[in-house]
Amino acid sequence: MLAEVRRRLGRDDTADRQFVELLTAAAEFGLEAVEAACGEAVAGGACSSAIVLNHLARQHRPLPPEVLPTAPTLRLPPVADCARYDTLRGEWRHGEA
Repeated sequence: MLAEVRRRLGRDDTADRQFVELLTAAAEFGLEAVEAACGEAVAGGACSSAIVLNHLARQHRPLPPEVLPTAPTLRLPPVADCARYDTLRGEWRHGEA
């Protein structure tokens, strides 16, 4: 697939730069991963180094971090006690300090 992408890129200087970007990515991610990304780009119908590198980045996306509990779990659900608010309101008097 890498050869197919090279053919689709063309033969100008821009195509050469794009192909070098793909070869650099092969050194970092491995040739098999770049071949797979090239296959996805060819299957999608558009070929450029940006598209292939995008497919490659999606293949090697880091795993999301593990979600750690931030609060203890409750054994008993809280009970609503509206009378408590009435007692608090009765203790406060307007204008008193």
